[in-house]
Amino acid sequence: MQIIPAIDLKDGKCVRLRQGKFNEVTVYYDKPEDAALRWQNEGAQVLHVVDLDGAKEGKISNLHSIKKIREAFRGDIEVGGGIRRIEDIELLLSSGIDRVILGTIAAQSPEFVKEVCQKFPERIIVGIDAKDGFVAVKGWVELTEIKATELALRMQDYGVWGIIYTDIMRDGMLTGPNIEATRALVEAVKVPVIASGGVSSLEDIKRLAEIPKLWGVITGKAIYSGAINLKEALKIVKADGIKIR
Repeated sequence: MQIIPAIDLKDGKCVRLRQGKFNEVTVYYDKPEDAALRWQNEGAQVLHVVDLDGAKEGKISNLHSIKKIREAFRGDIEVGGGIRRIEDIELLLSSGIDRVILGTIAAQSPEFVKEVCQKFPERIIVGIDAKDGFVAVKGWVELTEIKATELALRMQDYGVWGIIYTDIMRDGMLTGPNIEATRALVEAVKVPVIASGGVSSLEDIKRLAEIPKLWGVITGKAIYSGAINLKEALKIVKADGIKIR
């Protein structure tokens, strides 16, 4: 199981939002590439980068910072945030990004996902943000009537590389992940699932590592605040016999 540090970008800086609220911002690094280097030095093999301004505006807004992160980090990088056009996917992939995350567009225009999965095989991830089991879109502003598991199965059929599952009521709150919902999604699909939201302690990492076939877990606020030491978390995962990919 991978432990994947998150780098959230707003106005070119590495930040965290509380429950996705743009008026509740904590700035951790003025230069996001410094965060990338830190996590690389502590053992991270994958980074999760979100263009928060892009998620709000529906277009890539922090490309300069994304490129700086790519220059600094040797491992895989996945990027999401307001990506709704083929041109934006091409731009990110040509900038050296390994996988592109689609969010709102997956729920609103699933045929688009099918098209880009065919055009860019093994390069598309769908981020499913859920509240009480239902999909939330547009930076968590709108709640749909689509069940998270139903969307995940459809995206699997379309050929996505994997799925990032976020419980938005837990994200940034350090309240612990939704183990039951995450396990249910992993069991429902065959593609890789990455858990996100609420990871607050080494104990949470241990509990997630017990979910068979869970590919990875994203952690943000916990590693920036010091609640989780990334090196220690990676040791735990290795000690539990979970293969680092």
